[in-house]
Amino acid sequence: MEAIVADSPKGGAWSGGGSQPFGSSYGKMMMWFFIMSDALTFSGFLGAYGLIRFKFLDSWPIADQVFTHIPFIHGDYPMYYVAFMTFILIFSSVTMVLAVDAGKQMQKGKVIVYMGLTIIGGLIFLGSQAWEWKTFINGSYGAVQLEDGKIVQFVNGSGQQVSLESFASHTPTERVQHKKENGLWFEYEPSLPPVTLQQVKEGFAQNPDISMKTELINLETKEKTIVSREEANKFLDKATRVVQGANLTENEYGKTLFADFFFFITGFHGFHVFSGILINIIIFFNVIVGTYERRGHYEMVEKVGLYWHFVDLVWVFVFTFFYLI
Repeated sequence: MEAIVADSPKGGAWSGGGSQPFGSSYGKMMMWFFIMSDALTFSGFLGAYGLIRFKFLDSWPIADQVFTHIPFIHGDYPMYYVAFMTFILIFSSVTMVLAVDAGKQMQKGKVIVYMGLTIIGGLIFLGSQAWEWKTFINGSYGAVQLEDGKIVQFVNGSGQQVSLESFASHTPTERVQHKKENGLWFEYEPSLPPVTLQQVKEGFAQNPDISMKTELINLETKEKTIVSREEANKFLDKATRVVQGANLTENEYGKTLFADFFFFITGFHGFHVFSGILINIIIFFNVIVGTYERRGHYEMVEKVGLYWHFVDLVWVFVFTFFYLI
């Protein structure tokens, strides 16, 4: 028995009697499907981060003490630059909205201006994120790792963290970086920290005003625990090496998992921003040469706008999870 399909006035069962039920083109629907699937991916990553964060609630690195830098300015400015990055990305979402609106009104000049501003905003954010990664990798103050893998840092009399170089002794050392020229060719050793563990121990003994703080956090004050000099010396007896900066295997700020999640999630988001910038540039030049003017619509601008808004929205959640909670 042959099925009979009634044709709509516009020639298609999907038209639903003259008007499409969802009112969206195939391309726009596919963009929404991609956004939904990508949203689930980010949800899984942030959910995993949240579980680990909760597990180590009393010893997780404090964001205000990690992200304190501003380019070309020395000082302690917790979260200022991250807030600036966030503002830039949100502002680029506003300019994208204006570009889409201008496209609907077939105003080519305004589309060019607003898309150009969107691309500039994305480049500023991406450059800022690269700078933040570099600063995080290089480290700020340095720390000492204990036998159990825990990290201890050093503070002055007022409780402010100080760098190892500021109090370590200047005892000469013969320690050199292991390279293929002076060791086994198949072994690799990263650059050495600016001071040795022995120099830190000697400097700590010579500076009674220097104290030590552990990973343990006082959940009432939201500050790391500062121990007595006697306890600090016991910790130093269990010290194994100096840690400078952060990577996938060590982290001067505390838990290595914090650095692992930071690199993975912010890197994954940064890849999305990079992809969005490339797509925006392609659409931008298409607008300039009049491709969409000849088509009679700027739907491509609207589709890439959906992706860009999604990238901005994801950053709001990343910012909240990593920097605010």
